[in-house]
Amino acid sequence: MTAAVLSERVARALCEQWEQQTRPARSRPSSDTPLRELSHWAANLRPEHIPCRVLKLAASQVLSQIASIRAGLEHPLGRRLVAAFGHPMQRDPRAAAGVFAALGSWLNLDDTAYAGHLSNSTVAVPLAFAYARQLDGLSLLTAVVAANECAARITASATLGPLRGQSAVHTHLAGAVAGRLHCDRAPADQWENALGLAFAMPNWPLMRAFLASDARLFNTFTPVRTAMDACDAAAAGLRGAPDIIEHQDGFLARFATVPLPQAVAKGLGSRWHTNTLSFKMHPGGPRINAAVDCAADIHRELGPLRPDDVREIVVEASLYTLFAGERAARYVDGPASPLGALVLDVPYPVATTLLTGDFSVDDFSSPHLDDPARWALARRVRLEHDTAMTRELFLSDAPFGEAVREAGPLATPWLRGFGGDALVDLVGTLEADGRDFSRSTKATGARVTVRLTDGRTVTRSRLIPVGAAGPDTRVRHSEMVQEKFLSVGGPRRVADTVGRLHRMRPRGVRRWIEAAFLD
Repeated sequence: MTAAVLSERVARALCEQWEQQTRPARSRPSSDTPLRELSHWAANLRPEHIPCRVLKLAASQVLSQIASIRAGLEHPLGRRLVAAFGHPMQRDPRAAAGVFAALGSWLNLDDTAYAGHLSNSTVAVPLAFAYARQLDGLSLLTAVVAANECAARITASATLGPLRGQSAVHTHLAGAVAGRLHCDRAPADQWENALGLAFAMPNWPLMRAFLASDARLFNTFTPVRTAMDACDAAAAGLRGAPDIIEHQDGFLARFATVPLPQAVAKGLGSRWHTNTLSFKMHPGGPRINAAVDCAADIHRELGPLRPDDVREIVVEASLYTLFAGERAARYVDGPASPLGALVLDVPYPVATTLLTGDFSVDDFSSPHLDDPARWALARRVRLEHDTAMTRELFLSDAPFGEAVREAGPLATPWLRGFGGDALVDLVGTLEADGRDFSRSTKATGARVTVRLTDGRTVTRSRLIPVGAAGPDTRVRHSEMVQEKFLSVGGPRRVADTVGRLHRMRPRGVRRWIEAAFLD
């Protein structure tokens, strides 16, 4: 037996022993408000309460989001943000948290879960405060999990509403408060007040600014800064409303078409939203990832394509992909397109991948963005709705399926508003089934068909994108995110040691973070 095999068996045995010994963190009585119950559970969350597999996912999440932040730093707009607000490795962790959050979000290379684009706050803020407070690796990972669970649950309660994906920036009010306060070992009543104050005036982005300007850089920066102020205010003794989530004049009344207040504290300690993580392997909206994966497969078969070789390219996908693509298409018109819209566009990344075999953050800036061949090929891309993929989308957990199951028949008005009566009929009646997310999926699929001028046709399809929640990601997430980190120029010594993050002492964590950003 080799040393590597023996080491893996020992590690697996220790993991199994740890999971057998874990116990849910103490939560408040169910008669309390959802926010109070969540606050007391999260404030008392300790590493021994968290299953080993969840901590491993959190470690991959940290490295994946560091890759996203590095990518943001390298882009010209990221450098302008740093010129305005400082480098993320600055002395004040409150300011550093906002810069970390902004840099990691706006290229859409950030990770998602059910529910929300969590990592922009749930990793960014713990990174800043773990570095400043000199925490060990296990404390950093526990803060990330606590932040994930708080942000995902509150976002899930408003998932059936008008804001979704990156536009649901209220995710980061919860993620930032939880990420900071867990690092600070704050008492539960301070959590409750900080969350109540943060949600007193939740952010609501305007789509015009989100898609047509550089204001997208603020979609996480602003709520994270608001959350930092709420934490400071709560520490000074200011109080928030404990029923701000579910009250008739509260958050859900304004932000949810179908409020799900029960989602906030459901299954605390046994149902881990961190298990629903999907890792972004390409920049751009989560709806384009499967199409890019398919285009890469076609490129491997056909080699580089010239626009004149292609008669048409058909991308079949769910209603979710078409909805976002149509919104973005109004603003996309060649190399001068605003980046806020371009990261949600489908034709440009598919065309780029068919030409080059890959799609990376460099493709969102000159000289790659100025390539006329890409835009000529993009004009040959046509989107079509695939009803089976829409059905599979709603059967999976993220981004909407679990919320629709939780709502039951009450989800009908939201479904009708999203896709009309046809969507209501297609989805049918879904009911909550008590799943614990250990087998979570995110089926944002696509089928790409390339019809060539010589008469040949090549088709590839994928239901779950590479890196999205599903069986393959559960097995290979560590390998995937290391590849992602190295692809943006991250040092190999950082990638190779992420599996030991939970064993790092404070000095080792500081050196690891410095190596990730100051190489």
